[in-house]
Amino acid sequence: MLYRTLIKWLAPVGLALILSGCSPAPKVQSISGQTMGTSYHISWVAGSEGHSPEQLQAAIDQRLEQVNDSMSNWRPDSLISQFNDLRSDEAMLVDADFIAVMRESVRLAELTDGALDVTISPVVDLWGFGPQGRVQHAPSIESIQEAKAHTGIKHLEIEGMRLRKHLPTLNLNLGAIAKGYGVDVVADLLDEQGIHDYLVEIGGELRLKGAKPDQQPWRIAIEKPDAYGRGVAQILAPGEMAIATSGDYRNFFEEEGRRFSHLIDPRSGEPVNTRLASATVLAPTAMTADALATAFIIMGTESSLALAEREELPVMLIEKRPDGEYEVFYSTAFEPYMEVSQR
Repeated sequence: MLYRTLIKWLAPVGLALILSGCSPAPKVQSISGQTMGTSYHISWVAGSEGHSPEQLQAAIDQRLEQVNDSMSNWRPDSLISQFNDLRSDEAMLVDADFIAVMRESVRLAELTDGALDVTISPVVDLWGFGPQGRVQHAPSIESIQEAKAHTGIKHLEIEGMRLRKHLPTLNLNLGAIAKGYGVDVVADLLDEQGIHDYLVEIGGELRLKGAKPDQQPWRIAIEKPDAYGRGVAQILAPGEMAIATSGDYRNFFEEEGRRFSHLIDPRSGEPVNTRLASATVLAPTAMTADALATAFIIMGTESSLALAEREELPVMLIEKRPDGEYEVFYSTAFEPYMEVSQR
């Protein structure tokens, strides 16, 4: 069964996550910083462990630096940049972080019928959303087809701790999944430190565990898809799940009145063009939630809901109707995470 609600909102752009009902209590410690081109915010319930916030943040920053050194396209000496620079089918030794993300990327590429494809880097760069920077004009159909000829997850092979590409010009871009993985490694670090009540957020992607000092659950507010203001669309109690959203946000360019989103459909090589304004996904890991939220925007409402029902995935989709109103779609598995007053 699918749950649908008709809502009237003023503007259609973007979706983000904001924290709701989790203002720091006396026993809640919080830190924040910068990573992966965005910010992070971490809150945890301080117990008898006696963790110094400064020491814990230093450990977190060091761990996130390892992830960046592995998978950041913006660092010329990162492992992913080295792999992209290879022009042979020689297998390259990488690290455990890289392999974990690539294995999930391959799995999700198959699950989404190619809507998620981390080899899309040449097309992303062509549209001006990569490290090379923005472009002034939309690329030609011919240049898009040429860029697509250098893509395809089928050309990638994982051999233990090594990656091999059978297309020498194959390039990887993990922007749709690496940030979620960053959330996961921070959550894992907290667990290793004996911290089991926490909220980890990086650039809007979250993973939660345990409860606040008053034993109330961490709650999350999903924003309305509005580029110019912030308002709550839904309150969630995700429990110990990760949560991620995707949408047009504010990353796009316009040409002759047409808007080009940063979300590129690997199958067409062009920015997404659906009525689906935003997608929210809950999953055991932020890596999976992050990647699926992006894939669902590309797939559109009908295909996304079909996949969510088949795989029993908690998913919330917000679609813009032709009359300017918004329709919200929930998969069956999403309903238990909604606040009772919001259902």
